[in-house]
Amino acid sequence: MDIKIDSRYPSIDDLRNKARKKIPKFAFEYLDGGCNEDVNLIRNTSELREVQLKPNYLKNHKGSSTKTTLFGIDYDAPFGIAPVGLQGLIWPNSPEILAKAAFEHNIPFILSTVTTTNIERAAELTEGKAWFQLYHPTEDSLRDDIINRAANAECPVLVILCDVPSFGFRPRDIRNGLAMPPKMNLSNILQAFGRPHWSLQTLKHGIPNFANLLPYMPKNLDLNQLGKFMDQTFSGRLNEEKIKPIRDMWKGKLVLKGVASHYDAEQAIRLGLDGIIVSNHGGRQLDAGESTIKPLTSIVKKYGDQIEVMMDSGIRSGVDVARALASGAKFTFMGRSFMYGVSALASKGGNHTISLLKTELQQVMEQVCCEKVSDFPNHLI
Repeated sequence: MDIKIDSRYPSIDDLRNKARKKIPKFAFEYLDGGCNEDVNLIRNTSELREVQLKPNYLKNHKGSSTKTTLFGIDYDAPFGIAPVGLQGLIWPNSPEILAKAAFEHNIPFILSTVTTTNIERAAELTEGKAWFQLYHPTEDSLRDDIINRAANAECPVLVILCDVPSFGFRPRDIRNGLAMPPKMNLSNILQAFGRPHWSLQTLKHGIPNFANLLPYMPKNLDLNQLGKFMDQTFSGRLNEEKIKPIRDMWKGKLVLKGVASHYDAEQAIRLGLDGIIVSNHGGRQLDAGESTIKPLTSIVKKYGDQIEVMMDSGIRSGVDVARALASGAKFTFMGRSFMYGVSALASKGGNHTISLLKTELQQVMEQVCCEKVSDFPNHLI
């Protein structure tokens, strides 16, 4: 499709600044923050941006293409939309906006278990092309039911999450009442009144809820009971015993997200997974951990010929996508960047953000004379 961007917002930083003005403080801080002191949140992007690329200006260049193939599927760009929880709290109807935009631009959209639209709706909007990310349930019957729903919706890829054995300690969310159980305090209510566009859209689309989990929730569940329900329903810690039955049951591609060590990469290969996403949950889980670019390079070097290695966390621009690809990632994902876009520009935000990232990536490819996405490692300094 034609690439068009709003000239008022020619960078992700511009979208972030606009988003801050459009949505309540509690929603912006939930989106924007990391954990503890935000050390790893900052490190993710700063260390990624130390990666440098080598141009070959006098090379006989035939043109560049951002198209790439992953798991046998052709995509128009080597990046996709990462799963984000409670998207409708950040901007009403945002998962549907982003799913539609991803489909129109032919890039993958990953739906989170704990976001605000369900598997069936995402599949409808993407004609069965949406990926699904599973938070591991405590009960096998619930796990099997959710996986069957994803299979019936024809999701090509199931993503399982390994980096949430505990809730991240996020001081902003605790102050704002967005810990479990969540609560709307007077400050949050006043913030909502100060963002009339957000409030009107929330009224239009309804109070956000965990849409995927509604079939399993007790009726008339109040906020004070929600935390207990989530604790009883999900167990974030994965191990071999939990992964094996999922691998046996799921016939599509299976990806492990949250890999940050050689040990976890080796286990993924041994258990027959098809891909891994090197990630630290956007710096929202372990403040003392490495930035994602650090383990990516060594994991790719040792295991890149055995499993598809992808990356998220810290990527904020098309140039950052180029840096990650040059460092060996086969594909990349972003969460915050797309949520800034939809928060800033509502229904136009998904298309704008994807177009912006494509434009930035194309410019880098032309500049360094990189014809194919797979050639990026040849330009790494």
